[in-house]
Amino acid sequence: MLAERGVALYDADSRAKELMSSSEALREALIESFGTETFNDEGLNRAYLAGRVFNDAEQLKRLNSIVHPAVIADFEAWAEVQEGNYVVFESAILFEAGLEDRVDVVVAVMAPESLRVERVMARDGHSKEQVMARINNQMSDDERSDRSKYSIVNIDVEDLEEDVEQLHRRLSYDSQRQ
Repeated sequence: MLAERGVALYDADSRAKELMSSSEALREALIESFGTETFNDEGLNRAYLAGRVFNDAEQLKRLNSIVHPAVIADFEAWAEVQEGNYVVFESAILFEAGLEDRVDVVVAVMAPESLRVERVMARDGHSKEQVMARINNQMSDDERSDRSKYSIVNIDVEDLEEDVEQLHRRLSYDSQRQ
């Protein structure tokens, strides 16, 4: 909804997947850490990698230590060439990745867990168990909200539109004061 208002949006998850497939250095590091099965004829073997990391905290930490520096470098280069009052770095795991110091303002977007699970299952075709394995590696909405400057709830699209418009006005105002 912010992108619809002309705000430049960096989707960290999508870019991470793209970088893991396109960067030879990342590819080599991933194969070294997780084996040749990390890539197949179609490219990044997401199912294999997810199976390796989402039920093993140490493996997830290893993956993040490889991917997050590349994502941050990519984001910073991207942000430098964007126009507008502010840019958005969208990440479901901003705090878990220790990236909150890389942004000026954090906005928590929350929804009930059951609704999040339902949405991800419909969007990505994952099982409930696969979605829950990922959610269990994320902090709670309460903690995320406590650590954020702004929070909005994403349940009803009409309410969300109103909240996003108000948020956009606040962020635009705040960015002009800095």
